[in-house]
Amino acid sequence: MKKIIIGAISLAVMLAGLVAAPVGAVKCPAGAPVAEASSYAECNLAKPEDGSKSLWDTVDNIINIILAVLGIAAVVVIIYGGANILLSQGDPGKIKKGKDAILYGLIGLVIALLAFAIVNFVLSGVFGGGETSGTGDAGGVPE
Repeated sequence: MKKIIIGAISLAVMLAGLVAAPVGAVKCPAGAPVAEASSYAECNLAKPEDGSKSLWDTVDNIINIILAVLGIAAVVVIIYGGANILLSQGDPGKIKKGKDAILYGLIGLVIALLAFAIVNFVLSGVFGGGETSGTGDAGGVPE
């Protein structure tokens, strides 16, 4: 019973974070590269005026490369498991080893895809890639 209550509370906290309404544009502090942004993170992480890559682009590229390598590794494990089954010659131990490799490869592939989706969702929220409420002020607070 205690585990069910803890699980329900955890789920409620996670869902509350997903449905939080974004606020409007924020005014950046003095000295920031931009005067107004959709989030405080964008105040200092805005795209540089000289055309070079921003921090968002660099982080996004690194994460995409890591997740691509993990996805390729998962596919290689699936192929390895299939080859084990094909070359098992009826040996139950090799067949089980091949099936396990395919299962682990599929689990790894699903985890890599979910990680890609979650990371992009979180980073787009942090770096202001999401939609704003369109009010044009800081959450409806008069200036």
